[in-house]
Amino acid sequence: MFNRLQKAFGRASELTRSGKVLSAALVLQKLVTDTAQPVQTKPVRKRAATKPLKTATAQRKAAPLPKPKTKPHSGPGQTARRTIVDGARQGSFTRAVFSDDQGRRSYKLYIPAHATPGALMPLVVMLHGCTQTPDDFATGTGMNLLADERGFMVAYPAQPVSANRNRCWNWFRPTDQARDRGEPALIAGIARQILRDHPADPRRVYIAGLSAGGAAAAIAANAYPDIFAAAGVHSGLPIGAAQGPASAFLAMQAGSLGSHQSVAMPTIIFHGDADQTVHPRNGRAVAARALGSFPRLTETVKNSSSKGGHKFSKTAHRAQNRKSYCEYWTVAGAGHAWSGGKATGTFADPKGPDASREMVRFFLQHRI
Repeated sequence: MFNRLQKAFGRASELTRSGKVLSAALVLQKLVTDTAQPVQTKPVRKRAATKPLKTATAQRKAAPLPKPKTKPHSGPGQTARRTIVDGARQGSFTRAVFSDDQGRRSYKLYIPAHATPGALMPLVVMLHGCTQTPDDFATGTGMNLLADERGFMVAYPAQPVSANRNRCWNWFRPTDQARDRGEPALIAGIARQILRDHPADPRRVYIAGLSAGGAAAAIAANAYPDIFAAAGVHSGLPIGAAQGPASAFLAMQAGSLGSHQSVAMPTIIFHGDADQTVHPRNGRAVAARALGSFPRLTETVKNSSSKGGHKFSKTAHRAQNRKSYCEYWTVAGAGHAWSGGKATGTFADPKGPDASREMVRFFLQHRI
């Protein structure tokens, strides 16, 4: 996906094909040293941790509804501003910080311009891909404009270079794959903080991501089914796809079956069939793992073309009430980029179909 990673992965692939497995491993090891190892920074004074939730179980319970607020919260470490896009006034894009005993992450929060005072809104948590930032990801996905149209909040957690030099979410590290640990705990903490400080509906919180962010979204949703009602994985990998940098490389290049999901999580998947960074087999594996928790669903397949010219196949699995619990979109000819995204953002393919719009449609069918 990114020049530095691609060069290393390409070199390791050449060495592996020529039988020089040890040399390939050394290349990957150097990649680990350069990218996955956090940069040493000054200690950050931590704020009091939020009260931990009970251990996750297959049963998903809604948290108590927070008291509605009529004004967006603005506290220490937060800055808010109004923007104007295409001549229309947009909502506020606010920067905030969450910290607990697992670490610290900043995030951007978008609140739509026409939010109804006192009304609880859905919340979509968006995890960017490597080298991206919240602002870049918001631009490329067009999710804020869609939030104005449909009336929901969008949160964009930021992965700093202190955690990964390429800003990748560390989905391949065992310490970042479980509940109440590492990055999943920080992402869940951000969602909890927004639920506490803003009029967000705890029954309608969703999570989606691209590439490394997609893999991290799948992990967070599986770890916190009491927070997230549905997940979107774009060009990502299944949970348990890797247990370190070397296995991450193999999973990205050849695909991984991943591991069993512990909960039934409604999931929508997008993947380009020409993706040379994260093999399309991974998208199929995400769908297979999600389906494993939903028995007796009816499959329907639709083949069509987007307005931008990409052909696509949509495989939906629905219950008797016609609600879809798993959708797998394969985009013909698409590479490693957000389908239907804006050309002004990075790693976005404007030719469609519109992944943002389809994910929101899918999400709003579900609630805890």
